[in-house]
Amino acid sequence: MERRTYRGTYARTLGLLLVGGVLLTGCGGGGSTNDSAVDRASGKRGTSEGGQVAPAPAPGASDDGAQNAEDGRLKPVAPDYLSTFALDVDTASYGYARRKLADGELPGAETVRPEEFVNSFRQGYRRPAGNGFSVTVDGARTDTGGGDGARAGDWSLVRVGLATRVADEHGERPAAALTFVVDISGSMAEPGRLDLVKKSLSLLTDELRDDDSVSLVTFSDEAKTLLPMTRLRDHRGRIHDAVDSMEPTDSTNVEAGVRRGYEEAVDGHREGANNRVVLLSDALANTGETDADAILERIDAARRDYGITLFGVGVGSDYGDELMERLTNKGDGHTTYIADEAQARKVFVDQLPAHIELRARDAKAQVAFDPKTVRQFKLIGYEDRKVADDDFRDDSVDGGEIGPGHTVTALYAVRLRDGAAGHVATATVRWLDPKTRAPHEQSGSVETGAIDGRLWGGDSGRRLQVAAVAAYFAEDLRGGKLPGQPGLGELADRASELATDTEDSSVRKLATAIARADGLKGGSGSDGGGQQEGEMD
Repeated sequence: MERRTYRGTYARTLGLLLVGGVLLTGCGGGGSTNDSAVDRASGKRGTSEGGQVAPAPAPGASDDGAQNAEDGRLKPVAPDYLSTFALDVDTASYGYARRKLADGELPGAETVRPEEFVNSFRQGYRRPAGNGFSVTVDGARTDTGGGDGARAGDWSLVRVGLATRVADEHGERPAAALTFVVDISGSMAEPGRLDLVKKSLSLLTDELRDDDSVSLVTFSDEAKTLLPMTRLRDHRGRIHDAVDSMEPTDSTNVEAGVRRGYEEAVDGHREGANNRVVLLSDALANTGETDADAILERIDAARRDYGITLFGVGVGSDYGDELMERLTNKGDGHTTYIADEAQARKVFVDQLPAHIELRARDAKAQVAFDPKTVRQFKLIGYEDRKVADDDFRDDSVDGGEIGPGHTVTALYAVRLRDGAAGHVATATVRWLDPKTRAPHEQSGSVETGAIDGRLWGGDSGRRLQVAAVAAYFAEDLRGGKLPGQPGLGELADRASELATDTEDSSVRKLATAIARADGLKGGSGSDGGGQQEGEMD
């Protein structure tokens, strides 16, 4: 099942825009903003079929977009006050950015996804008692206006936080049946690629339970099964030998590897187990089919009929980020990136064994902003995760797969109306039970009083500030500008202070990454120690 975006919404809205003779304008570069769809929804243009107020066409709108013919970027044409997206726990974009910065290079803007930067850090949300989600909504005022004449304090960052219950360390989880698909092409010979993959698989082999099963597929110009589905039990030595035998050769046929991997996953499918394909690659496909849609079409039946999800692990300083992201999006999974053994240990020892089980399938979130209090809003990131508003409760439309202990954070830039008081927004998460496919929903809301404190120097929590720093950093790297966004030098200093306050080594690494980016962009370069997209409408 493929995520459906705002094609229908775009068509309806484009008609309004053509009638009104309106030119679309973008906000990605920090230009002026215009009255929002939320602003218009409070007023004067009649109602839509559902009884909601139909917005007037305008130069900029809220939070969803069409394609601009000149540069292909999403431009704002949203018709309402709803924001809907599939949940995402990917972190590969941030990991890859850190790797590029450590190598003395800025990451390409096209590889930067702000939601993956934000979701790379702990947020401290309360956890639900059961197998569903908790919903936390809070925020704080930014210190500057939005560049369109808005006064300082008009804009806030609103954080929507979703969390699942952590896995019981001593509890019983279903067995896992994991098929590892390993890239052994020539490019994987470079340091930090195949050698890191082999170390990662060796670590995981020692962490999995006796009742878990693994199979191993390698690919270069062709794919080969090194190990059919095998129970761990007394076979760990055999698995280690298979891993150690891998050597780099030839070109990169990702399609052959993924297809063979799914064949092995189906052959070794275990009823009642968590069946997953894990792709480890630099994703630099140069042989065979190289389009993600076409690759996944070849194995679509196996994916749907057997519920096999695809987890992508990226490696290498040259990394096919776009291909890996699209593959895992369509494969009902998520991605991460590892650059060294410490990151490999975190993923394969601390995370993957605990997250093999799913808490939710096809999870989506919808945030409804109140047009009485909200004038403009912008979802920061999630451009690749958009879902049409009307599809929120259509359970045939694909969402995100979420495991135990996962958190998902979405940040919005929100501009309140003058003197606004009361309800700001309600966030609802909808998901399917992984076993029964029964739908469930949980909601949370926020009032103006809960987002009235200052982001910096006020009463806002440290974890909200960390999320803000990560989002501002990502937006700077991709050439954007958000309300209240400091320069990289100031941002590095704030990250450094937060690292000290939180005693969190991951925040210290964030400060270092920001300082490196600042230096590469011509700033001081100190060590840091010192969309749904629219016109923010």
